[in-house]
Amino acid sequence: MSIQDARQTNAFHGRPIFSLGNKIYRVLWGITWFVLCSWTPPPLRKWRLLILRLFGADVSFKANVYGSAKIWVPYNLTMREAACLGPKSNCYCMAPITLMSYATISQGAHLCTGTHDINDKDFQLYTKPISIGERAWIAAEAFVGPGVTVGTGAVLGARGVAFQDLKPWSVYVGNPAKEIKKRIQKTP
Repeated sequence: MSIQDARQTNAFHGRPIFSLGNKIYRVLWGITWFVLCSWTPPPLRKWRLLILRLFGADVSFKANVYGSAKIWVPYNLTMREAACLGPKSNCYCMAPITLMSYATISQGAHLCTGTHDINDKDFQLYTKPISIGERAWIAAEAFVGPGVTVGTGAVLGARGVAFQDLKPWSVYVGNPAKEIKKRIQKTP
Protein backbone atom coordinates (compact mmCIF):
# COMPACT_ATOMS: atom_id res chain seq x y z
CA MET A 1 0.00 0.00 0.00
CA SER A 2 1.42 3.40 -0.96
CA ILE A 3 1.55 6.37 1.40
CA GLN A 4 -1.17 8.05 -0.69
CA ASP A 5 -3.43 4.98 -0.33
CA ALA A 6 -2.78 4.89 3.42
CA ARG A 7 -3.75 8.56 3.71
CA GLN A 8 -6.99 7.95 1.83
CA THR A 9 -7.98 5.12 4.17
CA ASN A 10 -6.90 6.79 7.44
CA ALA A 11 -9.90 8.81 8.66
CA PHE A 12 -7.75 10.76 11.11
CA HIS A 13 -4.95 11.90 8.80
CA GLY A 14 -6.45 15.20 7.65
CA ARG A 15 -5.07 17.60 5.09
CA PRO A 16 -2.65 20.36 6.10
CA ILE A 17 -4.33 23.75 6.06
CA PHE A 18 -1.54 25.94 7.44
CA SER A 19 1.31 27.08 5.25
CA LEU A 20 4.98 26.67 6.06
CA GLY A 21 5.13 30.43 6.62
CA ASN A 22 2.33 30.16 9.18
CA LYS A 23 4.14 27.36 10.99
CA ILE A 24 7.41 29.34 11.08
CA TYR A 25 5.54 32.41 12.36
CA ARG A 26 3.97 30.33 15.17
CA VAL A 27 7.37 28.92 16.19
CA LEU A 28 8.89 32.41 16.27
CA TRP A 29 5.87 33.72 18.18
CA GLY A 30 6.04 30.89 20.73
CA ILE A 31 9.73 31.42 21.37
CA THR A 32 9.30 35.20 21.64
CA TRP A 33 6.39 34.96 24.10
CA PHE A 34 8.22 32.36 26.18
CA VAL A 35 11.48 34.32 26.37
CA LEU A 36 10.15 37.88 26.63
CA CYS A 37 6.71 37.64 28.24
CA SER A 38 5.67 34.36 29.86
CA TRP A 39 7.64 35.01 33.04
CA THR A 40 6.77 38.71 33.43
CA PRO A 41 4.84 39.93 36.49
CA PRO A 42 1.38 41.50 36.09
CA PRO A 43 2.61 45.15 36.24
CA LEU A 44 4.50 44.63 32.93
CA ARG A 45 1.28 44.35 30.94
CA LYS A 46 2.20 47.17 28.54
CA TRP A 47 5.39 45.29 27.60
CA ARG A 48 3.31 42.19 26.79
CA LEU A 49 0.84 44.28 24.80
CA LEU A 50 3.71 45.82 22.82
CA ILE A 51 5.05 42.36 21.92
CA LEU A 52 1.55 41.26 20.88
CA ARG A 53 1.22 44.35 18.67
CA LEU A 54 4.61 43.68 17.07
CA PHE A 55 3.26 40.25 16.07
CA GLY A 56 0.09 41.73 14.56
CA ALA A 57 -2.47 41.78 17.40
CA ASP A 58 -5.01 44.61 17.43
CA VAL A 59 -4.89 45.30 21.17
CA SER A 60 -5.58 48.45 23.15
CA PHE A 61 -2.78 49.56 25.44
CA LYS A 62 -5.52 49.69 28.10
CA ALA A 63 -6.15 45.93 27.76
CA ASN A 64 -4.48 43.30 29.94
CA VAL A 65 -2.92 39.97 28.99
CA TYR A 66 -1.24 37.92 31.70
CA GLY A 67 2.15 36.37 30.96
CA SER A 68 0.83 32.85 31.51
CA ALA A 69 -1.92 33.29 28.87
CA LYS A 70 -1.50 31.24 25.69
CA ILE A 71 -2.23 32.87 22.34
CA TRP A 72 -2.04 30.74 19.19
CA VAL A 73 -1.41 33.59 16.73
CA PRO A 74 -1.56 37.27 17.71
CA TYR A 75 -2.75 38.52 14.30
CA ASN A 76 -6.14 36.89 14.96
CA LEU A 77 -6.59 38.61 18.34
CA THR A 78 -8.47 41.86 18.89
CA MET A 79 -8.83 43.33 22.39
CA ARG A 80 -10.52 46.62 23.19
CA GLU A 81 -10.06 48.90 26.22
CA ALA A 82 -9.92 47.09 29.59
CA ALA A 83 -10.44 43.64 28.02
CA CYS A 84 -8.52 40.95 29.91
CA LEU A 85 -7.03 37.53 29.16
CA GLY A 86 -6.47 36.12 32.63
CA PRO A 87 -3.78 33.81 34.01
CA LYS A 88 -3.40 30.51 32.16
CA SER A 89 -6.23 31.35 29.76
CA ASN A 90 -5.96 29.75 26.33
CA CYS A 91 -6.80 31.86 23.29
CA TYR A 92 -6.72 29.28 20.49
CA CYS A 93 -7.27 31.87 17.75
CA MET A 94 -6.97 29.90 14.53
CA ALA A 95 -9.75 32.27 13.40
CA PRO A 96 -10.35 35.78 14.77
CA ILE A 97 -11.19 36.25 18.44
CA THR A 98 -12.53 39.63 19.50
CA LEU A 99 -12.82 40.81 23.11
CA MET A 100 -14.82 43.99 23.38
CA SER A 101 -14.26 46.62 26.09
CA TYR A 102 -14.26 45.29 29.66
CA ALA A 103 -14.67 41.66 28.53
CA THR A 104 -12.98 39.36 31.04
CA ILE A 105 -11.57 35.91 30.34
CA SER A 106 -10.77 34.38 33.73
CA GLN A 107 -8.01 32.00 34.75
CA GLY A 108 -7.84 28.77 32.82
CA ALA A 109 -10.70 29.67 30.45
CA HIS A 110 -10.41 28.40 26.90
CA LEU A 111 -11.50 30.19 23.72
CA CYS A 112 -11.28 27.73 20.82
CA THR A 113 -12.00 28.70 17.20
CA GLY A 114 -11.04 25.36 15.67
CA THR A 115 -12.83 22.04 15.39
CA HIS A 116 -13.00 19.07 13.02
CA ASP A 117 -15.61 17.83 10.59
CA ILE A 118 -16.42 14.43 12.04
CA ASN A 119 -18.18 13.40 8.81
CA ASP A 120 -15.19 14.17 6.59
CA LYS A 121 -13.10 11.10 5.78
CA ASP A 122 -9.99 13.19 6.47
CA PHE A 123 -11.40 14.58 9.76
CA GLN A 124 -10.65 18.01 8.33
CA LEU A 125 -10.06 21.02 10.57
CA TYR A 126 -12.25 24.07 10.14
CA THR A 127 -12.48 27.34 12.03
CA LYS A 128 -15.08 29.93 13.04
CA PRO A 129 -14.50 33.26 14.82
CA ILE A 130 -15.46 34.00 18.43
CA SER A 131 -16.76 37.33 19.69
CA ILE A 132 -16.95 38.24 23.39
CA GLY A 133 -19.22 41.23 23.99
CA GLU A 134 -18.61 44.31 26.07
CA ARG A 135 -18.65 43.63 29.85
CA ALA A 136 -19.09 39.87 29.28
CA TRP A 137 -17.36 37.48 31.67
CA ILE A 138 -16.05 34.01 30.86
CA ALA A 139 -15.42 32.55 34.32
CA ALA A 140 -12.65 30.20 35.49
CA GLU A 141 -11.96 27.17 33.30
CA ALA A 142 -14.98 27.77 31.06
CA PHE A 143 -14.89 26.80 27.37
CA VAL A 144 -16.20 28.83 24.42
CA GLY A 145 -16.36 26.92 21.14
CA PRO A 146 -16.02 27.91 17.48
CA GLY A 147 -18.47 30.43 16.07
CA VAL A 148 -19.91 31.51 19.42
CA THR A 149 -20.94 35.09 20.08
CA VAL A 150 -21.13 35.99 23.76
CA GLY A 151 -23.55 38.89 24.08
CA THR A 152 -22.91 42.15 25.89
CA GLY A 153 -22.83 41.60 29.65
CA ALA A 154 -23.37 37.81 29.41
CA VAL A 155 -21.74 35.51 31.96
CA LEU A 156 -20.53 31.93 31.37
CA GLY A 157 -20.05 30.41 34.82
CA ALA A 158 -17.01 28.48 35.99
CA ARG A 159 -16.35 25.37 33.89
CA GLY A 160 -19.35 26.13 31.70
CA VAL A 161 -19.25 25.05 28.05
CA ALA A 162 -20.74 27.24 25.32
CA PHE A 163 -21.25 25.92 21.79
CA GLN A 164 -24.15 28.28 21.04
CA ASP A 165 -24.48 32.04 21.28
CA LEU A 166 -25.08 33.51 24.74
CA LYS A 167 -27.77 36.19 24.97
CA PRO A 168 -26.85 39.64 26.32
CA TRP A 169 -27.13 40.24 30.08
CA SER A 170 -27.83 36.57 30.84
CA VAL A 171 -26.05 34.09 33.11
CA TYR A 172 -25.20 30.61 31.84
CA VAL A 173 -23.82 27.56 33.64
CA GLY A 174 -23.15 23.89 32.92
CA ASN A 175 -22.24 21.66 30.02
CA PRO A 176 -23.85 22.45 27.70
CA ALA A 177 -24.38 25.98 29.00
CA LYS A 178 -27.98 26.73 30.01
CA GLU A 179 -29.38 30.13 30.85
CA ILE A 180 -30.29 30.32 34.56
CA LYS A 181 -31.14 33.98 35.06
CA LYS A 182 -30.77 37.52 33.81
CA ARG A 183 -27.77 39.60 34.89
CA ILE A 184 -28.80 42.88 36.41
CA GLN A 185 -26.12 45.50 37.01
CA LYS A 186 -26.44 47.40 40.26
CA THR A 187 -26.22 51.15 40.10
CA PRO A 188 -24.63 53.11 42.94
